[in-house]
Amino acid sequence: MSGIDADQSPAPTGSIVVGHDGSDYANHALEVALDLAEPLGASVVVVRAWSIDTAPRPADWKFGYVSPLTDYAGAVREKLEADAAPTVARHPGVPVEYRAAYATPLGCLIEVSRGARMLVVGSRGRGGLAGMLLGSVSEQCVRHAACPVLVVRPGAPA
Repeated sequence: MSGIDADQSPAPTGSIVVGHDGSDYANHALEVALDLAEPLGASVVVVRAWSIDTAPRPADWKFGYVSPLTDYAGAVREKLEADAAPTVARHPGVPVEYRAAYATPLGCLIEVSRGARMLVVGSRGRGGLAGMLLGSVSEQCVRHAACPVLVVRPGAPA
């Protein structure tokens, strides 16, 4: 994994980490994280874990050509920034850092949130069964994170 964006180092102390998988639930969780960060003067670290199966195709992708992982990492980061841009734009005073890590969502969120003030996740994301009220990643974050975890439910005020 050398050379690809796999930064799972702990976020800055006192920051708020938010998981973002591109879903509406993640957008709502990001809105809540930014709302919390603003009066606290905290920065927000927006994290997207990815794999080859979940990554968008790099710009230079062609049938029969296997792009390097660094190209996929760049495509994931670009998509993350684009997905978050409308929400982040409503909070111009909050410093935001983006991380796209080639890792599992749970492992990535646990590692990056070490030392953070809080981890914010949506109650459901792209995976899981439609009938589940609390997604498996959010449930495991509550169980294993070293910091407080806020699970944002759909329809909860931002």
